[in-house]
Amino acid sequence: MVLTVLEAHVDPQNTPALQAAFAEGIRALDPGITQTFLVQSSSDPTLWRILTFWESRKALDLMRAAGGAPRGVLMFRAAGAQPSLTIFDVSDHASA
Repeated sequence: MVLTVLEAHVDPQNTPALQAAFAEGIRALDPGITQTFLVQSSSDPTLWRILTFWESRKALDLMRAAGGAPRGVLMFRAAGAQPSLTIFDVSDHASA
């Protein structure tokens, strides 16, 4: 399992554009995505992240090899922000 984290500061006036782009973008998830979340920092309301869990690194690599900007990047761009990407390998997890 792999976790990608897209992070950017979004001007408060552009928050509705980010939320709308996320809502539209998650109507059909890319193959290999198991979960995705749009989250806002409690201590800095301009800091937003899209957390996406992928079933495998191969699934993530296939999406990235397809070309063009990834959907999450486009969501942030719709809100006037350019996100940074961090990729994590999930070593363990639990769920209720």
